Amino acid sequence: MGEHTDETEHAAHLWTAEAQPPPGLWFLWTGNDGGLRVHHRFATLTMCPARLHDLREDSRRWCGLFEDHPGRHSFDVSDPLRELLHERIRREARRRTAEEGPGPDDEDRETP
Repeated sequence: MGEHTDETEHAAHLWTAEAQPPPGLWFLWTGNDGGLRVHHRFATLTMCPARLHDLREDSRRWCGLFEDHPGRHSFDVSDPLRELLHERIRREARRRTAEEGPGPDDEDRETP
């Protein structure tokens, strides 16, 4: 989980431009002990350049936060609900692929 104090600025990603490096529009806020939001702002921030490369699956995941963000990268933060949903999506994709069988373009491919 993403541990933080009440003084930590929270951020919600709203939009990313199609540019290099991609700037994103963010909504940032801090809270107080009473649970009320006492400070908020909009900011244009460059996306974090960190990425995680999974050699086994040959995939890359970019950090979903802004550059120089506090704490760990988004791919290092545990989100049990997200992980459960991703596993369900992968399971459903495997099931549908198995039902459809190999297509004409798949004849030369090896099956895992």
